Amino acid sequence: MNVINFVSAFFSDSAHWHGYDGIPTRVWEHVQYSLEALALAAAIGLPIGLVTGHYGRGGNVLSLVATAGRALPTFGLLVVTTIVLGFGMLPVMIPLVVLAVPPILVTTYEAVRSVDPSPVDAARGMGMGESGILLRVELPVALPLIFGGLRSAAIQIVSTATIAAYVSLGGLGRYIVDGLYQHDYEKVVGGATLVAGMALATLAVFWAAAKVTVSPGVRRSN
Repeated sequence: MNVINFVSAFFSDSAHWHGYDGIPTRVWEHVQYSLEALALAAAIGLPIGLVTGHYGRGGNVLSLVATAGRALPTFGLLVVTTIVLGFGMLPVMIPLVVLAVPPILVTTYEAVRSVDPSPVDAARGMGMGESGILLRVELPVALPLIFGGLRSAAIQIVSTATIAAYVSLGGLGRYIVDGLYQHDYEKVVGGATLVAGMALATLAVFWAAAKVTVSPGVRRSN
C-alpha cells in the first residue's frame, strides 16, 4: 500500500472515530497539551522580550539563552525529566516550553528594538512613562513580528507534542507510537497526517488572529 492508501484506510475506518482512542479525543488531547505549553512559553518569553527590547539591554544574553534552548534535544530532555520527576504532564511540558521560549523571546526582543525611535522619543517628550511607551507605542507597532514568533513556537509545539505518547499520555503521538509498536503503518501514517493538518490549522489560526488584532496601518507598513 502507498501513503495515500494508508491515509484513506485510516480515516475511513469508523473505529478510529469513536471511543477513548478516537480521532476527536486524540485531537482534543493534543490541542490541550499544545495550548498549555504555548501559554507557559508565552508567559516566560513575552515579558522578558518586551522589557529587554524596550531598554535595549541583554540582547547578547538572550541570544545565548535562545541558542542553548534550541540546541537541547527535546526527546533527550523528556527522558531526563521523566527519570527525575516520574511520569506525568510536567516532564512533557518542560521540553515543550524549552523548545518554544527561544523563538518567542528573541523575536519579541527584536520586534521592540526595530520600532522607529521617533514616536518613542515623542511620547517620552510628552511625559509618558516607560510602561506607557512600551504598551501604547512600541507594542502595537511590534505586534506583527511578535505574532510571527508566537506562530513559530506554536507550530514547533504542535509538531513535537507527539512526545507525550512516549510517557504513556495521549495526543496524536499515540497513533504513531502505538502504530510503530504494532507494525500498523496505517495508524502511523494517519497520526502523522493529523499532526501535519494541525500544524496547518495553527498557521491559519495565527493568520486570522493577526488580521483581527494588528491595526491595518501597522500591517501595511510591514
